[in-house]
Amino acid sequence: MKALVLSGGAGTRLRPLTHTSAKQLVPVANKPVLFYGLEAIADAGITEVGIVVGDTADEIREAVGDGSKFGIEVTYIPQTAPLGLAHAVVIAREFLADEDFVMYLGDNFIVGGISDLVDSFRADRPTAQILLTQVSDPKSFGVAELGPDGRVVGLEEKPEVPKSDLALVGVYLFTPAVHEAVRAIKPSWRGELEITHALQWLIDADLDVRSTTISGYWKDTGNVNDMLEVNRSVLERAEPRIEGLVDATSEIIGRVQIDEGAQVSASRIVGPAVIGAGSVIAGSYIGPFTSISRDCTITDSEIEFSIILDGSSVRGASRVEASIIGRNVEVTPAPRVPAAHRLILGDHSKVQISS
Repeated sequence: MKALVLSGGAGTRLRPLTHTSAKQLVPVANKPVLFYGLEAIADAGITEVGIVVGDTADEIREAVGDGSKFGIEVTYIPQTAPLGLAHAVVIAREFLADEDFVMYLGDNFIVGGISDLVDSFRADRPTAQILLTQVSDPKSFGVAELGPDGRVVGLEEKPEVPKSDLALVGVYLFTPAVHEAVRAIKPSWRGELEITHALQWLIDADLDVRSTTISGYWKDTGNVNDMLEVNRSVLERAEPRIEGLVDATSEIIGRVQIDEGAQVSASRIVGPAVIGAGSVIAGSYIGPFTSISRDCTITDSEIEFSIILDGSSVRGASRVEASIIGRNVEVTPAPRVPAAHRLILGDHSKVQISS
């Protein structure tokens, strides 16, 4: 069995971060989202992985390499434009050959991995198997309709009137039958080849499309709020580990990871939180669910529920929360502007001016 990982999207919902960086490489708990997916694929016993790449191909290649550090062998598949998930299957035809495969969206995060799902698919081998989860706003997702026996009877992409609250999670398993489906469908109104249309083609051909509804944690990390939420979820399972230097005037509370080479002085850190190698925390408060990446400098500041990327500095910030700060950013106080009041008052006026 092979894996097809999609890492070619533009990441418009994470701009401005994704103007200069691949969305799949934005870190949660100081590790790129993409890496969690590759580790899950390796844990499922899949070693041949094709990664579909677009404009950020060079950055993805540099980060992942040949895949050996994950225990996999990577083949890169260029995509000229993000033309839909089914289009990714079309262009990966040579790599996939006639083998079963799992398709994994590189910016998705699933707690617990996919090993059980892959084992189940290998054992039963339906034509296709999809993951579903209940969502509060199904209009924003591909939505599945299930029959009385639990089989998938219909799929719609971002419907105006959803027929259920079951959204497709970004993991799909296919036999080679899907290759005929992706070539038979036409682009949607968005100009994309939709994987939901390919799945519907399989259903209409009376082929076996099954679903598994997951109750565990899943997130599409396509926007800032979801990225912070995934960061929170990962940090909640972090084990305390202090390898850097912490002086006697600092206080470390709860599940805090301080990597080798980091320095903490005159500060209070309340976990779960992680401080990357080479970072310096001085005279500051780092609150829960905060990830400080490598070589950052935080002085005289308060930061909570945030992600700070490599090489950035925050100095004299009274309070930063629910934020993502990109690489090599400098945050400092604004210069004080002299305050003045210009008054034109008539006779017998009474004016109160707050200081």
